[in-house]
Amino acid sequence: MSTKSDFNSTSFVCSLAIVVAGLMPVTAMSDDVILKAADGSINITGELVEFADDNYVIRTTLGEMRISASRVSCEGEACPEFETAVADVVFAGSNTVGLGMMPLLLTGYASHLDAESSVAALAGEGEILAKFVSDGGYGEEIGSYLVTPSVTGDAFTALLNKSAQIGMASRRIQPEEARELRADGAGNMISPLQEHVLAVDSLVVIVHPENELGTITIDQLRQIYSGELSNWSDLGGEDIPIKVLDRNIDAGTRGVFMSALFGDAADEVDQIGAVMDNNNDMAAMVYDDPAAIGYAGYAFQRGAKPLALVNECGIQSSPDAFSAKTEEYPLQRRLYLYNRSDNLADASADFIDYATSSNADGVIAKSGFIDLGVKIQNMDMEGSRAKQLLEPTADAYESNIMREMLRQMLDFDRLSTTFRFATGAFRMDERSVVDMARLANYLESQPEGTTVMFAGFTDSVGAFDSNRDLSARRAAFAAEEFGAFASEQIAQIEVQSAGFGEIAPVACNTDDLGRSINRRVEVWIKPPL
Repeated sequence: MSTKSDFNSTSFVCSLAIVVAGLMPVTAMSDDVILKAADGSINITGELVEFADDNYVIRTTLGEMRISASRVSCEGEACPEFETAVADVVFAGSNTVGLGMMPLLLTGYASHLDAESSVAALAGEGEILAKFVSDGGYGEEIGSYLVTPSVTGDAFTALLNKSAQIGMASRRIQPEEARELRADGAGNMISPLQEHVLAVDSLVVIVHPENELGTITIDQLRQIYSGELSNWSDLGGEDIPIKVLDRNIDAGTRGVFMSALFGDAADEVDQIGAVMDNNNDMAAMVYDDPAAIGYAGYAFQRGAKPLALVNECGIQSSPDAFSAKTEEYPLQRRLYLYNRSDNLADASADFIDYATSSNADGVIAKSGFIDLGVKIQNMDMEGSRAKQLLEPTADAYESNIMREMLRQMLDFDRLSTTFRFATGAFRMDERSVVDMARLANYLESQPEGTTVMFAGFTDSVGAFDSNRDLSARRAAFAAEEFGAFASEQIAQIEVQSAGFGEIAPVACNTDDLGRSINRRVEVWIKPPL
């Protein structure tokens, strides 16, 4: 689906700093510098010998090393000087997206366009400028892309003051941010034409590799980040104080983490312990300190030890791609791109179309994040769901429903596509349009006679039979919506629907987050007989 709109000027230009040492005669520089990669894989200190052809030459104790400027940022007085540059498309906001994904995503986009990409590191931490030249580098320059990573809140500030065309966010836009932008003429920021789910990510609770703890409960995390638990002995570990690491108040990563722990009271929770600027710094500090605990995106663990999470219902969850795609891991989040409706040039719209398409899945996965592609998971008697349905219950009526679900389930495998709904509503959420397109493309290649089941589930609010009826109606609604959306692509597919109510929860029904995860329509698939 195209996101293009008219734009009055021929190019959106933003002035920022770009390395120019490569354009000037190179001389030796004697002071030490630090070269750091955005993903934390490089952190080298040494004497900068020269900067030439977009490469740093640095003298270390291991000898001279040559490192591409596209891979690192430079810190220190001897780093190259900077001057004004221009860009056609400017990205601002979340450093989770800007540092962790955008460098590879831009490289992938260049390949998609059959263009050569040259990337220069800029003055700010993690800032890069990518320039595309057509025909594999033998043609004309066809675009420049400037990435300025910071925190999610800056994405909406930059869109408001029009210093960026695309905002990067590691949380959904907040109502007050959307209202302020709408008042400024930016349009409906949660419209599918302006809000784009880019990928999903699991937030991982991390500790030092030698920490003996393997699991942690949500309640224990809540107590640690409220200051109630302060010693590892309280968790069965050594008698040493817990060094708590936190993120900046405006960081989208912190917002998602605190909301998962504290719900509506998240905004009232003060920062605690040492405050880290980004995921890389968080993981590095945890890795270096045996007493530390922190949280970071799945792609940023950097050797720290991830802990499995246990919720209030005793359900243990470990972050993996399938649970992230289905959004059933307790600390998962969506990563977004946002744009205004009144200044979206073709260059920005084309990039968004690429980034949210299946063409970008490989690049997103290579960055360490979870793409939106459809995956399949076996459902059999050995799986956790079958064991859950076989657990004894005092209610014979509910037991019959559970056995009926088990009977049907064993004929199918589950796809990662999962549609979610608001309480009591039939309105699907902002990811549904993308998911329908991905599901249609997946099913288009399936053989004739394939059966797809839309299986509905609810939270536990309300009467059992009412919930079962609601789940059946939601499943039928999702099947009808999908059938209308993809009628030509799925002509060979038999589509069915069923509702199972509140049985087989994938999260606790004790809070809003858990209930929202349980209000879902799953997609099951059965091959031809």
